[in-house]
Amino acid sequence: MERLFVYGTLMRAGGHHGLLGGAPFGGAACTGPGFALVDLGAYPGMVRAGTAAVAGELFRVDRAVLARLDRFEGHPHLFRRARVPLADGREAYGYLLDPVHAEGLPAIPAGDGGAVRWLPPDR
Repeated sequence: MERLFVYGTLMRAGGHHGLLGGAPFGGAACTGPGFALVDLGAYPGMVRAGTAAVAGELFRVDRAVLARLDRFEGHPHLFRRARVPLADGREAYGYLLDPVHAEGLPAIPAGDGGAVRWLPPDR
């Protein structure tokens, strides 16, 4: 089993959470600094840029779930699955938007405490 950090539509309140197939929830989490979220409209993209941390959730997933999510996220062309540092010193897999696809997109601003949190468009 692997730790997976999610920050957008794969979160429990997100429209694509079902793709996690009932993976055990590991709690709220935050990346270390050095990331940003960009607004892709219906979903966000996390990039290695800036100084912010990204707020999200952790799940424990197996290889089958990772393979399904790799296809969904367009790994390795649109999003790339990579290890990301968490604020608590651990690491987890996360999906990073290829920087080529992030150019010119609006950033999602950091909230209180310097963390970026994505909210679904209908909220």
